[in-house]
Amino acid sequence: MTVHFIGAGPGAPDLITVRGRDLIARCPVCLYAGSLVPAALLDYCPPGARIVDTAPMSLDEIVAEFQAAHTAGHDIARLHSGDISIWSAAGEQMRRLRDLDIPYTMTPGVPAFAAAASALGRELTLPEVSQSLVLTRTGGRASSMPPKETLEAFARTGATLAVHLSIHALDRVVSELVPHYGEDCACAIVFRASWPDERIVRGTLASIGQAIAAAPMERTALILVGRVLAAEDFRESALYDVDYRRRYRGGGQ
Repeated sequence: MTVHFIGAGPGAPDLITVRGRDLIARCPVCLYAGSLVPAALLDYCPPGARIVDTAPMSLDEIVAEFQAAHTAGHDIARLHSGDISIWSAAGEQMRRLRDLDIPYTMTPGVPAFAAAASALGRELTLPEVSQSLVLTRTGGRASSMPPKETLEAFARTGATLAVHLSIHALDRVVSELVPHYGEDCACAIVFRASWPDERIVRGTLASIGQAIAAAPMERTALILVGRVLAAEDFRESALYDVDYRRRYRGGGQ
């Protein structure tokens, strides 16, 4: 018996990986975070599968489901939104499984920031504009931020920022970023990227607050900040430059 942690993607049911879909189809038990994972993904479950919405459950109750399936010899498809590796709360479940000597696997999924970038039609790294992407959040009731992981610290680098789970603190985000990026820096907020009710608000750090006030969004909105979001006058990549020689185009190693 194995617990298969599966990144269910950002929302659209066809943005799950083939591996994730196939694992769901062969597992007799499916645990899914119903508040974030689309119900359409449950159509991939085999007939008669035990399907459990973990949204209202405690960690102990979820682990009890793992143990019951382990005793019965039933594999579990454990669905989390986006990708398993970030803000999935899977780490504590995996620790419990290691303690119980229950095997598990991880199948990656399309993360929210990637879906948001696609919705915006933008690359998040551009030559000589930004070559780094920082995934971060602000502190909240669920967990505080480590003391050195502040928005101001990340902003000093000038990297593109993808600020998760922070739409409720937009004013604070803006005030901490303006000194480093400037009021004219491009900013976009993507609500429920890839879902049918996806919404996008574009602006600058100076204007985004007023734009959002006119159309409030909830916690599933992602804040993106950086020059790449509006850059047009950037150097083209050397990767496809006619004079850039590499081994696939007549060059050496």
